[in-house]
Amino acid sequence: MAKEDGSARPPARSAFAFWSVAAAMAFALAASAVPSPLYVDYQAQWKFSAATLTAVYATYAAGVVVALLLAGGLSDRVGRRPVLVVSIAGLVVSLLLFVFADGVGWLYAARGLQGLATGVFTGAAGGALAELHPRSDHRFAATVNSTSTSAGIAAGAVVAGALAEFVPFPLRAPYVLLVVIALVLLSAIAWRVPETVERSGGEAGFRVQRLKVPAEIRGQFVLASLGVFAAWAVAGLYLGLGGSIAKELLQVDNHLVVGLVILSMQGVGGLAQLVFTRMSNASASIVGSTTLIAGLLVTAVSLPLLSPVVFFGGAITTGVGFGLTFMGATRRVVHAAPAHARGETLAAYFVVAYVAISAPVVVAGFVAAPLGLATTFYLFAATIGLAAASMLVGTLVRR
Repeated sequence: MAKEDGSARPPARSAFAFWSVAAAMAFALAASAVPSPLYVDYQAQWKFSAATLTAVYATYAAGVVVALLLAGGLSDRVGRRPVLVVSIAGLVVSLLLFVFADGVGWLYAARGLQGLATGVFTGAAGGALAELHPRSDHRFAATVNSTSTSAGIAAGAVVAGALAEFVPFPLRAPYVLLVVIALVLLSAIAWRVPETVERSGGEAGFRVQRLKVPAEIRGQFVLASLGVFAAWAVAGLYLGLGGSIAKELLQVDNHLVVGLVILSMQGVGGLAQLVFTRMSNASASIVGSTTLIAGLLVTAVSLPLLSPVVFFGGAITTGVGFGLTFMGATRRVVHAAPAHARGETLAAYFVVAYVAISAPVVVAGFVAAPLGLATTFYLFAATIGLAAASMLVGTLVRR
């Protein structure tokens, strides 16, 4: 029912609608991880360099950042449901580009569009989850938001790896399956998810999101940025170079193994957030950064040993550190940001996150050829470890 001025009335909260949006969130992030086990096949088929591979990977993150800057608050102005529907439709188009890809240019286009659609979708979905929960439990909604992200990435990588290993047409079958799932979710959201935003006329749809951090919380923001940089740079390492490391350094030529490597890091990260959800922000940051550093050390040891078992142990340990570090950093920003500047502060925070998940991996791709993949990993791990150690020291000092 509409008001006289044409704005929508907030409807009753719906469990079906809540879990439909949560499933779509997990799906969107699963789609973003599907190419990771397949990158080595694209590289072998079209003969492009490691630098090109990481640039293709980073195109996704660039699309997300653009979406955050131009459409971060779009659903606040035009409504949640239309933004969710249009962004899922954009994901479908990006998946079809992967299905018909016959060169590296198609990969750039598919990843860029996928990033734009995912960035627009996640902004709207985050608000919708908080507004649709039947008991108005914002803490639970936030937990579902963060864990569905990690679980989606892990599931996407494993399913893609399994399909690529065991079914025909490995570079197309995963995307065809995703298109079918996307159409089901699109139908559920279009027909069963109610609008939760009262829209007012005359407001611009797209506008540049300001990136501003209030002076009184800049110290907290710097600590949180160090944490999210360390966590998401590790995620970028596994998503962008996990397949190359498994194939070249560990001599494991199996798509499913690559997916399981990502599951070991991302899936465990999501599980750690669920298990330790009552942990304080400071404790999560301290335990998370320490565990992250330990995991990177174990992973570094596994490479000269050529030991997949030790490598998986390092990935699991790193995953726990990733999950807790990300959780502690995000909560620190959310709690510190004043209400009047929360949107701007969170936009700046997630720009840091997506730069972290893309820029270091691109650099790694360029230096891998002259330095070798193992040396590149050691330098990469040392940089991430330094950021995690800086956050650890800063948190201990503040505590």
